[in-house]
Amino acid sequence: MNKRILIAGLSTLFVSLAAWNYFSIPLQPDWTDEQRQLLASLSLSALPELPADPSNTVADSELAAELGHALYFDTRLSGNGSVSCASCHKPELMFTDGLSLAVGTNIGPRHTPSLVGIAYSPWFYWDGRKDSQWSQALAPIETSHEHNTDRLSVTRIVTEDDRYRDLYESVFGSIPTIPLRPVSATPLGNEPQRTAWSELSPAQQKDVNQVFSNVGKAIAAYQRKIIPGRSRFDEYIDTLGQSSSNENGMFSSSEAAGLALFIGDAQCVTCHNGPLLTNNEFHNTGVLAISGQLPSMGRYDGIRTAREDPFNCLGLYSEASRSECIELRFARDTNELVGAQKTPTLRNIADTAPYMHGGQMTTLAQVIEHYNEAPVSMLSHNEAKPLELRPVQLRQLEELLLTLSAPLATEEHWLLPPAN
Repeated sequence: MNKRILIAGLSTLFVSLAAWNYFSIPLQPDWTDEQRQLLASLSLSALPELPADPSNTVADSELAAELGHALYFDTRLSGNGSVSCASCHKPELMFTDGLSLAVGTNIGPRHTPSLVGIAYSPWFYWDGRKDSQWSQALAPIETSHEHNTDRLSVTRIVTEDDRYRDLYESVFGSIPTIPLRPVSATPLGNEPQRTAWSELSPAQQKDVNQVFSNVGKAIAAYQRKIIPGRSRFDEYIDTLGQSSSNENGMFSSSEAAGLALFIGDAQCVTCHNGPLLTNNEFHNTGVLAISGQLPSMGRYDGIRTAREDPFNCLGLYSEASRSECIELRFARDTNELVGAQKTPTLRNIADTAPYMHGGQMTTLAQVIEHYNEAPVSMLSHNEAKPLELRPVQLRQLEELLLTLSAPLATEEHWLLPPAN
């Protein structure tokens, strides 16, 4: 008799523990005024106007965006004539590519980040090696595994294409005379290209760099059009702010429980805050190195690269004053940034797999489990701490993240290649 009671008791305990871990009937959270205020800051309703880019005075020019739109989709801006910006940043995939590692003219070392809302960021690339959208747009053009071409070739395309030339001169003024020879030249390419660059006069180099930098500024003007659209997440939060009720019918109990975790025990909001759900900062969260590669030094190397960039905010081709280059001048470069990668937006996160700087994780469930465990970092230290959330709570967080998907708030013609 006692044995049967013991077995029954143990069985009940086992079932109860299983239910505790894997099942729940979550109630709608009882949101406090402080929580409601925090939630309101996460809605796209709180998204400010696009910040000005003092280094690019044509950033909001419609003609510059038109030129940048055409350049963005132009495969002639590549060494093999088959790669454009849209090859990796595909509009139909929320301006990423669905691959673990980007593929241009060759396989690259990093995952392609989304461009949605990127104009709100002060830093670009996973390690923040670029401090403006236009200088970032230039880098892939001369990178061997991306476009793999050179600035002189790109400049010549702009000057010899009648439509490009007309748009360019409408935006930037008269285009300088570009030398017919050499065919290819850049200070960053292979030895023949570097030699050819050194044989150009300083005035010719400056003219080529000026046109080349303006190509980046036009592409940046186009990319400022890529803005996230309102999702069910935003509708829930906005409706919550208009009523004292804790339930508005737009979230399931499980999704609302996931939101409570997001701003509470899961600590997601520490880094994923603001309307774009990113603080645009850099953090080491213990993500494993990309297969076949050494662990990335991340932001520690990225800020040093940014400071040496001739196209940075303080450079000759920037239109910003020194006082307007605060981000670059006062950026941290301490050892704590070793291994730190940029916090991505969570907008449309379900549509931009795989995840992390090397596409190391293929599902949101893997990402959430990674933060729940907070493994030891291969470099420096993991800023995250184990969360010890139950499986049911991990699922609630995933359900919440699915509510962030929405069509872009970008006019459709900007998402398609321009008509010839």
